[in-house]
Formats: sequence, structure tokens, C-alpha cells
Amino acid sequence: MSVHQETAGVRDDANVTQQQAKNAPQKQGGRQSALRRRRWNGRETLAGYLFILPSIIGFMVFVLYPLVTSVYYSLTKWDGVTTPVFVGLKNYIYIFTKDPSFIPTLKATGLFALLSVPSSLILGLLLAVLLNRNLPGIKLFRTALYLPAILPAIATLTLWKFIYNPQIGLANQVLSFLHLPTSTWLSSYTMALPAIVITGLWGIGSTMIIFLSGLQAVPKEIYEAAKIDGAGSLRLFWHTTLPMISPIIFLQLILQIFGALQAFNQFNILPGPGFSTEVLMVHIYHTGFGSISQFPQIGYATAEVWILFFLIMLVTIFTFRFSSMWVYEENSVD
Repeated sequence: MSVHQETAGVRDDANVTQQQAKNAPQKQGGRQSALRRRRWNGRETLAGYLFILPSIIGFMVFVLYPLVTSVYYSLTKWDGVTTPVFVGLKNYIYIFTKDPSFIPTLKATGLFALLSVPSSLILGLLLAVLLNRNLPGIKLFRTALYLPAILPAIATLTLWKFIYNPQIGLANQVLSFLHLPTSTWLSSYTMALPAIVITGLWGIGSTMIIFLSGLQAVPKEIYEAAKIDGAGSLRLFWHTTLPMISPIIFLQLILQIFGALQAFNQFNILPGPGFSTEVLMVHIYHTGFGSISQFPQIGYATAEVWILFFLIMLVTIFTFRFSSMWVYEENSVD
């Protein structure tokens, strides 16, 4: 090897050493900045957890703990005072095999949902369509129809109790004036449940307002294009309006199902004969808190609550499963 080659090799080694020396502070600075960013992100994460800590504590105390304890109490025999006695699945087995009141209350709950949910949706939508017009005084009509929805529920149901009075009630007086047959209403096995459904339609204003907001959100250009194509009023409503507001209809359907399966106030204030209006929530209340002739059975009532929970969950899953067949979803454009 010549002297020139050795000199060139030494120069290359010196250049590499100088380059490494230059890169060393940069790498060290990069590591320090990454470490600072990691510390800063850790502080932000800790601050975020501190801000949501009250919500986490509230969820654990008021939701998670009662949920877990209710599962345990549903497996016990407990009156709310003495020590719970663990009985396993005996409460559930007795409900489905030996309880004579479970099937009638389940039928009453299902029948009420079948009567109240479609009627409230159809009537609320029809009222929204009628009020979706720019006419003089239309705001007054909207307010008048919405007003019953904000009245106190207990006071309204008490008023309906007097309206359904067979002797002096307004309902039979109106029927008599129109020369129509009267009814015993809440004292009748066949009319007690439909009468309670009618009281629910009295507060249809909340459903109407939501449908009205959905109708007003439909772009007018779609209606204009459909009219140019020759679509009539009925066809316009069926093929344009309903698909555009189908997400709102689906939302109202879910909310109405939840409300119907958990209805309590109207059945507690307006009770009918026998099991005609004994829905699951009323039956759970009577079982859990007892009565003059019955001791409280909180463990048994808790098992019924879980059965109602799974019933609502199954109905909800079924509804969501078939929602894609009729609910319009606009495709997002990337």
C-alpha cells in the first residue's frame, strides 16, 4: 500500500469521526425532545383522567355497583330487611314455570306496546305533516298540540281518571250526546287497556314536534325535482318524504318501544280489573314493595327486572337487525 492510499484512508476515518461527532448532539437533542414530549403527553393524559374522574366515580357508584348487586339479589330470597338468602336460579325457574301472574302481565305489556307504539307514530307523523305548512296562525296550533306533552303526568292522568268515570265522566257524556254506546272504560276487561292507550295519545305533541323538525329539514330541491318528474302528493310523500325522515322514524320507534315496555305511571294511577292492565313494571312494583296482603320480595322482583331488561334488549336487537331494510342512510363521499 502506497503513502497516498494510507493518507486517504486516514482522511476518510477523520471525516467519519467528525460526522459522528456532529450527529451525536443531534441524536442527543432528539432524544431529549422526545422525552420532553412524552412527559408532556403524560401530563396531559393525567389531567384528562383527573377531569373525568368524577364521572368515573359516579358511574361506578350509581351504575356499576347497583348493576352488580342487582344480579346477586336476583339470585336470593330477600325482603329488604333481613339477610339475603342465596337460592340460585330458583327465582327465574319459578317465574317461568309456576308464577301464575307472569304470562298475563307479559301479554298485557306486549299488547300495550303493539297498540301504543304504532298509533303514536302514525298520529304524530300525520299531525306533523298537517302542521308543516306556512299558514296564518300555524304556530298557535303547534303550541296547542304540544302543550299537553309538558303538563305534569300525574295531574293529567288523575284528570283522565275523572274523564273515564262511567257515571259523571266527560267521555260517556260526549258519547251520549252523539247517541253512541257508552262504556265502563277502566272497569272493563276489554276497554281498560285501549283507554290507557288513548291517554298516551293525549301527549303526542312531543312526537309531533320531532317529526315536524325532520320534515322541515328535508331539502326543498328534492321535492321540486320530484314534482318536475310528475310525482303527485301521495307518491311524493311515500317515495320522498318517508325515506328522507326514516332515521327519525327509527329513532322514535326505539324510544317508543322503550317507553311502552317500561310504562308505569298510567297503569298505576288508572288500574283496570284483574290482569288487564297489570304490565311488568306494575307487577315488579307490587312484588318488590309488597302490599297489605303480601310481604315485599325484593329478590324476586329484581329477577323480574332482569327479565324485563333482556326482553327490551331482544326487541331492540330485532329492531336494529331489520332497520337496514327501510331506514335510508346517505352514503358519505370521501
